[in-house]
Amino acid sequence: MNTKETPIELEDVVIRFAGDSGDGMQLTGSLFTETAALFGNDLATFPDYPSEIRAPQGTIGGVSGFTVHVGHSKVDNPGDLADVLVAMNPAALKANEKWIKRGCTIILDYDNFTDKNLRKAKYESEPLEEAKFGEYNVIKASITSLTKEALKDIELDTKSILRSKNMFALGMLYWMFEKPIKYTESFLDKKFKNKQLIAKANKIVLKAGYNYAYTIEALHPHYKIAPAKIKPGKYRNINGNVATAWGLIAASEKAHLELFLGSYPITPATPILEELSARRDLGVKTFQAEDEIAGICSAIGASFAGRLGVSTTSGPGVALKTEAAGLAVITELPLVIVNVQRGGPSTGLPTKPEQSDLLQALYSRSGESPLPVLAASSPSDCFWYAYQAARIALERMTPVILLTDGFIANGSEPFKIPKLKDYPNISPPIASKDDTDYQPYRREPSTYARPWGIPGTPNLEHRVGGLEKTDVTGNVSYTPENHQLMTDYRQKKVDKVIDYVPELTVKGSEVGKLLVVGWGGTYGHLINAVRNIWKDGYENISMVHFNYIKPLPNNTEEIFENFEKIIVCELNNGQFKDYLKMHFQNFEFIQYTKVQGLPFTTQELEDKFKKVLEE
Repeated sequence: MNTKETPIELEDVVIRFAGDSGDGMQLTGSLFTETAALFGNDLATFPDYPSEIRAPQGTIGGVSGFTVHVGHSKVDNPGDLADVLVAMNPAALKANEKWIKRGCTIILDYDNFTDKNLRKAKYESEPLEEAKFGEYNVIKASITSLTKEALKDIELDTKSILRSKNMFALGMLYWMFEKPIKYTESFLDKKFKNKQLIAKANKIVLKAGYNYAYTIEALHPHYKIAPAKIKPGKYRNINGNVATAWGLIAASEKAHLELFLGSYPITPATPILEELSARRDLGVKTFQAEDEIAGICSAIGASFAGRLGVSTTSGPGVALKTEAAGLAVITELPLVIVNVQRGGPSTGLPTKPEQSDLLQALYSRSGESPLPVLAASSPSDCFWYAYQAARIALERMTPVILLTDGFIANGSEPFKIPKLKDYPNISPPIASKDDTDYQPYRREPSTYARPWGIPGTPNLEHRVGGLEKTDVTGNVSYTPENHQLMTDYRQKKVDKVIDYVPELTVKGSEVGKLLVVGWGGTYGHLINAVRNIWKDGYENISMVHFNYIKPLPNNTEEIFENFEKIIVCELNNGQFKDYLKMHFQNFEFIQYTKVQGLPFTTQELEDKFKKVLEE
C-alpha cells in the first residue's frame, strides 16, 4: 500500500447512508454534508426516513437513509444511484439494492449480519455470497466491534458506546474522500459541551474510523472532489424549511411589520415552526396551536391586527384550514399559508414527498374563493418564494398559498446569504389616521386591493367578518348584484397579481419538437435529465418550469405554440396537466407522473423523453 498516494480526482459522487432509525444515519449524512459544504463543494441531499418514531428494528420498513450528492460543478439533485453505500445492517442493504451503481463501494457493519437480522431483512441466505454482489467493492467492516475496542478504556455504558458507531462509518468516508474531520470535532464539542465524555468518545471513534479506512487495501486508492467554482459571497448549507422561515422573516423586516406564526405541528412542516420560534430576537411571535383551525385563525387575527400572519402545515392540515382560508379571502386580509406537501391521502406517507395538493390549493374552499398560488423549486429557492408570497399577500391584501414539498423541505444545498437591500421593497396599503373618510373596501383602481385599517388607529374604526360585504363601506349585504360585484373584484385582484409574475424562460431552444414542463420541487431532476439528453445529441428538446401557478405567466401560451409536443411531469396523477388543459384547450399535453413517495430519477426521465422524441 502506498501511504503517500495521490487521490483520484472525481467530478462528483453520490453517497447513501442507511441503517436503523437509531443508528444516526440522518446525523451522519448531515455531518458529511456540512463538511463538504465547508470544503467548498456544491451538493444536494435527500433524507429518507420512516414515519414511525422508532420503526421495528432490523426490518426493511424501519430503514432510515440519507443521500448526499457532492460535486465539483453544479449539482441540481441528490442523484439517482449511489457510488458508495454505507449499510449498518442487512435491512439497509436490502432496501438499497436497487439504488446502487454497478461497481460501487459497499461499506457494511458486518457485525450485524447475523442469522436473525438476515431473516428480518428477508434474506434466505448470506447475501454477499450471492453472485449479484460480485461486481461490487464490498467492505465487511466490523464497525460495532471496532467501536467497542476504540472505547474500551472509556467509562461509558454499552448503550452510549454503541450510539457512537455512526462516527466510525463517518470517519471512513472522510478518509475515502479526503475530507477534514475538524468540522465534525467542533460540532461534537458544541453539541456535548455539558457532556465532555460523550464528545471525547465520539471523537475517538471518528478518528478510529478514519485510521481504519487508511489501513485497509480495499479503500485504496482514495478520492477527492475539488471545491466548486461559485460566485463570491457568504454561504451556508440550508434546507427548504429553514429557507422558508428565513424568507418570511426577511419579508417582515422589509415591510416593517412583526411576523406572527400560528401553526399546529405536522410532518414535514414542523421545522418551520421550530425555526421561527427560535427567532424571538427578530421580533417573531409563534403560537403552537391546539389544532390546525386554531393555528390559521390566530394568524388571521394577527393579520387583522396589522401583522404579517402566517400558518404552516401539510395537506391534511390544509383540509382543516379551508373554512378559515375562505374567511381570509372574503375579509381580504394578508395571510401566507405554507403547504409542505407529503404523500396522501389522509395520513398517507407523512415523511415522503408528493405534489398532490395542487388542486386542493387552487380550489379547496367554499364558494368563489380565488387566491394566488406559488411553488418553490429547490431548498434555497424556498427563501425567495416565501418572501414573494408574503410580498403579494401584504401589498394586495389577499391570502397566498406557498407550495413546497417534503423533498425540498428536508433536502439541503449551499445558499448564498442575500443582502436584504437587494430585495424589492414591500409596501402594504396601510391606511393613514389622517384619512377622515376611511372606507374599508374602497379599492385601489389599479390593483383592486383594499386599504388596511389597523385596529386602534383613530378614524379607522370598521368591522370585518365572514358575511358578504357591501362595496366600499364593508357593511353586511345580501344584495345579489353586490355579491356579483364583490366576487368579481376578488377575482380581478388575484388576476392582477400577474404584475409580480415574470415571463417564463425557456431552457434550450425556443422552438422545437418536445417541451418538458414541470413545476415546484421537480426542477433539479428535470433540468438534469434535459441537459443529459442534450449531451446525447438531442437538440430539439427544451424545458420550462413553473413557480407561479395562479396566475400563470403571461407568455405561457406563446411558448406552448412553438413546440410539437408538450410533456408535463409531476409527482401526482396529472393535476397540473389538467389545470393547464383548463386554461389552454387547444394543446394536447402528454402526462408523465409518479406517485411512489419518491422524487423522479434522472434516468427514468431521460428514457421517457427519448422515447417521446423518437416516436
